[in-house]
Amino acid sequence: MERYCQNTLDYYNSHADSFREDTIHASMSALQKEFLEMLPAGSLILDLGCGPGRDTRLFLERGFKVTAVDGSEELCRLAEDFTGQPVICSTFQEFRPGETYDGIWACASLLHLPKEEIVRVIERLSPFLREGGVFYMSFKYGSFSGERNGRYFTDLTEQDMDGILAGIPALGLVRYALTGDVRPGRGHEKWLNVYLEKKPLQES
Repeated sequence: MERYCQNTLDYYNSHADSFREDTIHASMSALQKEFLEMLPAGSLILDLGCGPGRDTRLFLERGFKVTAVDGSEELCRLAEDFTGQPVICSTFQEFRPGETYDGIWACASLLHLPKEEIVRVIERLSPFLREGGVFYMSFKYGSFSGERNGRYFTDLTEQDMDGILAGIPALGLVRYALTGDVRPGRGHEKWLNVYLEKKPLQES
């Protein structure tokens, strides 16, 4: 495993409880609402990087089926306790989907990969998103790439994301949304929210 990935997982394993307290009550309601309204009722969602299970639990409460995945063993343990269902412990690079999803929710998770790995993970998962399915992801807004507070981060702008999507023709941009951090005292920190849609296969 690459050092940047191991350092990030080590951080979350040793800070799982404090991370849960910092994020479990952070309201993502507007972004979640937009995502869910784009999906059929009761459909299947992949929560990629579920952390302590905040979003997985909300999706379950809204009547959706959820496959939850996280690379941190400690966060998986917290998520299983919080959601009452099993969580797959796997890095994004090693995760192998066993089904097709109506939606993929990657909230503040893919940002822990270098840009080239972000591209590879999106490319590898896009075949497991049904036609018309929605892929949501979010990144800290900016141009930084490297370790920050013990974790690896890749910050992105709209222009960066345009470049990534240019090489992934299966996915089309629905829209970008720039929002402030919802955690107390951090509203000045900006996030790039990305909504993508799986394009129909082109007929030959």
